Formats: sequence, structure tokens, C-alpha cells
Amino acid sequence: MRIMSRRDFVKVTGTGLALTTIPGFMQKTLAGMAGGSQPHELYFQRFGVDPETIRKVMAEALAHGGDYCDIFFQNTLSNSIRVEDNIVNSASTEVELGVGIRVLKGDQTGYSFTEDLSLNSMKAAARTAANIASGSKRVPPTELKAIDLTNHYQTNLSYEDVGVQNVVSMLKSVNDAIFQQDSRVVKAGLRYSDSENYILIANSLGEFATDYQPMIRLISFCTAEQNGSRESNYFDYAARDDFNFLTPERLERMPREVVARTLKLFEAQPSPAGELPVVLKAGGAGILLHEAIGHGMEADFNRIGTSIYSEKLNKKVAADFVNIVDNGTNPHIRGTINVDDEGIPSQETFLVEDGILRTYLHDRISAKHYGLEPTGNGRRQSFKHNPMPRMRNTYMLNGPHTFDEIVSNVKYGIIADQFTNGQVNIGPGDFTFYVKSGALIENGKVTAPIKDVNIIGNGPKVLEEVTMVANDLELSEGGWTCGKNGQMVPVSQGMPSCLVSSITVGGRG
Repeated sequence: MRIMSRRDFVKVTGTGLALTTIPGFMQKTLAGMAGGSQPHELYFQRFGVDPETIRKVMAEALAHGGDYCDIFFQNTLSNSIRVEDNIVNSASTEVELGVGIRVLKGDQTGYSFTEDLSLNSMKAAARTAANIASGSKRVPPTELKAIDLTNHYQTNLSYEDVGVQNVVSMLKSVNDAIFQQDSRVVKAGLRYSDSENYILIANSLGEFATDYQPMIRLISFCTAEQNGSRESNYFDYAARDDFNFLTPERLERMPREVVARTLKLFEAQPSPAGELPVVLKAGGAGILLHEAIGHGMEADFNRIGTSIYSEKLNKKVAADFVNIVDNGTNPHIRGTINVDDEGIPSQETFLVEDGILRTYLHDRISAKHYGLEPTGNGRRQSFKHNPMPRMRNTYMLNGPHTFDEIVSNVKYGIIADQFTNGQVNIGPGDFTFYVKSGALIENGKVTAPIKDVNIIGNGPKVLEEVTMVANDLELSEGGWTCGKNGQMVPVSQGMPSCLVSSITVGGRG
């Protein structure tokens, strides 16, 4: 059996296609075998290890004591293709393989990784991680027992079996359809990516878990010109699913949606400015909830006292009808995971219940600090990184109002619809967000589209000033990637439409 010990990355440009030679054992995929139905022995074969090998590595990690250790194996195969100016101008394939070894001793963490999965290399990495501990040698578990998991992203097709030509054909078809929507379209582009992530996690508690994590994303871009003025916009899909996620219906909708979003900007007027009521539109506005509020509820920020929520557990933080969850079990949603990167099964975690802050998002370290069970939020970018509390799918639940009721209660304000980027100071929750498009509300009616909106405020204060929540919850269907301490992980978010009584709005009107 051959072991791949380094990243194999091939990138070509123009109309060429990327191909990677993969060792025989890595050509077998485990599509449809995630969660509780997975054949665990195939994961051990994939990484060229067995329980006894893991036990030997763990013995090195516990050689100086340590309260706990875990070993995280990862193999990721990913592809990306870009279409721009009516041609495939880049394609790439990447293969990543390695193991990360962590030792915990009190509040200290020792971590090391290697891309060489030979026993000697893994034992050397384990000795490095063990250096934080100083005490009597601990004996590793005599056997490993599989953790029972539920599969939240059943698939039937591996991306390795799709074929590059089929993907390229699909992309060219969507690209052509974008231009066919309207004569004002002058430029279009598409970015396609897929990945298959295989993980095996074992720990000193005698537990192990395995998972197959698929991901697909398709982003479309459009630029249109009218009377010498140009506008651009985008629309995307993302899911933990196989290639069949891109149904004919979704592929037909994408060109219509991206062009409609772009052309709408020609009709939009500059946003008014000042302290205004703001209706956060269902779906994409959940990014504000994620950034300005969700990060402050991650337990590591609260454990060290830097989050504004560190003294607010079991206290009122919002109106009675406000409920916020972080859920890792939504079927096929981008941020969903069957198991976190510490071997904790995924779950739905209520952060705010009936307006009261009930808990934080915990990994093993923070859960031990608070005397609680982990919530399945220990996540990492790859085997090269330490896990820490991270969000999955964070969203507000439905409220008692309707969208029309909310709008009718606004005399003069705006609707914030398509968010693109922003900045957040996680500790106090201060934020600035750019809103690509929205609408003006006058005397309880939506009167005109607006664009180029900046909203400025404080996340916890905004949460307190949510005065109405609609019953139209939407989860974002696009792809979001969350950054924290230099690590990126896939997430999603959403919300029903809700009314915030006052936010600072910056516009050109």
C-alpha cells in the first residue's frame, strides 16, 4: 500500500483540464456511506492504519502524562473550474492527506501534524505534541469503540465519477443562458468547486468516528450595461451533496436569478441616511446574525471574557419571540456536519430561547471549563489546525408576525436584502456591513429599490431592538466561509424577516 505524504496540486489554464494521479487505495470513494452506515474498516485502509497503530501513536502522545489526546486523520480531494469570457480559463485539482495530533493538559494544548502517515513520522509528531505535559506516563485505551452517528447528507455519486467534461458542459450551458437572458448582459462568469473530505478521529477515551463529507458550490457572475452605466451582481448555490444537487430546475433558475439581480440595480436609487428602522430580509441577512451576534456566543471568547455575552448567560438579551439556534443537522446544508472535528456527534443547540441566552457554542476545552457537555462545535480548517468553537448553521427561528405586517409598521425606513461584506469587532459586537441591494419603505409600503447601503451598529444592541419577527424563515442557499484566527470553515446561516427599530444607515441619498 502506498501512502501519499505530500499535497499533489495541478493547475492548468486556458481550456486544458487538470488531472491528478492518485494511489489505488484512494480511488475508492465512500459516497453514501457517511454517518452511522459507514464501513469503518475502509477508513482505516484509506489512511493505512489500524487500531494497534493508533494505539502506538497515542502511547507516544501520552508518554509525559496529559489529560487527553486525540488523533485526526484527513484526506481531501477537491476540484475547481472557472469559466470567464466564454472559455474555461482555469481548472485545478488538489489532494490533501495528513494527520494532526493533540494533547491537552489543563489549559495547555500541544499540537503537531504530519503529511507522512508512516508509524515513525506519526510517533515523532506525537512526541512533539506531548511536550506540554510533565508527569507520569498514561496508558492508551486497549480498544477503540465507534461513535454512533446519524447521516445528514446521504449521497449516491462520487465527484470522481462525474467526469470533468460533464462539468465543463454544464458550465458552458449556464454561461450561454446568462447571455441569452437580456441583451444588456456584457460579461458573465462561473466558478465551480467540489470536494470530498474523509476523516477519522480517535481519542484517548477509547472512541473513534469516521465521516465522508461532500461539498459542492456553483457561483455565477453577471455584468450588464445600460446607457453607459454598468452594474454587476452574483448568485450562488452550495450544499453538502453530490453532483445531482445541480438539478435542471436549479440550473435553469441560476441565469434568471443572477441577471434579474443585476438589472434591478439599474432601477435602484441611493439609500437614505440616518437612524432608521431596518427590515432585515429573510435569508441572506442572516450573515449579520452570524457575524455580529453568533461569534460573540462562541465559548472561547466568553471563557476569556472578551465577548460582551460573557456575563449574560440565563439573562434576557432579546424579546420573548426571539429564538436563535446553531444547528449542525439540517439536511444537505453547507454548514451541516455529522460529527465535529473532535468526534462529537452533531446536534441542534439553542443559543437564545424565548429571548434568554441559554448556552454558548462549546468544544471539549470550553465545555470542561463550564462543566458542560460539548455541543459539537469543535471545528478546524484541516489536520494542520487545532479545533476551536465554531458555528455551523446559525439562524433565528420563525416569529409570530408576517412580512406584510412588519412593512406596514414602518413609516419610513429600508429593507436590507443582499449583504455582501462587512467588518465586525467580535468582543463588543460592533459592525459595519455593506448591503448590495434593498428597498425603501414609505408609509407602510415598499416603494422603490435602493442600492449601495452601509449599516452600522452593535450586534447585541440590534438584538435587543428586534421588535417584530416574521414567519418566513429561509436558510441561505449560497456558500459562506467563516474565518476565525486564520482558519476557514464552511458555514451557513439564515433568518426570517425581522424589524430592528433603529440602525445607523449610511447612504448617498
